[in-house]
Amino acid sequence: MTVHANPAAPPVAAADAAVVLRDVSKTYAGGVHALDAVSVEFPRGKLTSLLGPSGCGKTTLLKIIAGLLPATSGEVLVNGRPVAGPGPERAFVFQDFALMPWESVLGNVAFGLELRGIGKSERQRTARHYIAEVGLAGFEDKYPHELSGGMRQRVGLARALAVKADVLLMDEPFSAVDEQTRRKFQEDLLRLREIEKKTFVFVTHSIEEAVYVSDRIVLLSTRPGRISQVIAPDIPRDGDVDGIRRHPVYLDTVDTIWRGLKQYLD
Repeated sequence: MTVHANPAAPPVAAADAAVVLRDVSKTYAGGVHALDAVSVEFPRGKLTSLLGPSGCGKTTLLKIIAGLLPATSGEVLVNGRPVAGPGPERAFVFQDFALMPWESVLGNVAFGLELRGIGKSERQRTARHYIAEVGLAGFEDKYPHELSGGMRQRVGLARALAVKADVLLMDEPFSAVDEQTRRKFQEDLLRLREIEKKTFVFVTHSIEEAVYVSDRIVLLSTRPGRISQVIAPDIPRDGDVDGIRRHPVYLDTVDTIWRGLKQYLD
């Protein structure tokens, strides 16, 4: 059998792109050149991972898409509109959970809805729905200090889902949990992607994680980050989540990406 482990991703038609970056560069005060002329499109309803060596600008790129950080030059479009700051069509899942310790699980998940002026009964109903969807039904009245790290991350994910944004931006959301919990999160993410039909932009340092969860993988070079390659792993995703890691295309794609990134570590 011939395995095409590392196919170049096909171009994304403009109408099918939820997020478009055109020649985006970022230079920080002090002259640190983080990103250089990044042009890439993120297809609507798909999960795209940003992967590259440490310091290549993955999180910087995610924050620019979120509107939390201005680009030095270039343009970012979300649903065809220029990004000038945070907006309701984007939600962010932080690496460190960013929960409010004085609020319950229900209060944390409902917080974004409260900021949008949603009435109490509706925001609590919506919050309870997403708390259940991430597997935390029964924990609505608990506080962050009463939860494990994995449970706190689920609260952060539920909060992002609750505001029903079109684009979900995830900054290494599973890096602070143990390996078993991380694998369960990865499986849950595949399930949520099918249910929610959102556009996910997912930052990770893990090659295996990127190949497992992604429709597309954007590889960045060492700083200043440039697009090295965009890969579309051709792995069947027919519900057999356990079989993905054993599939020849998964194994070959992981190996190919590692050999490509290893050049930046020498």
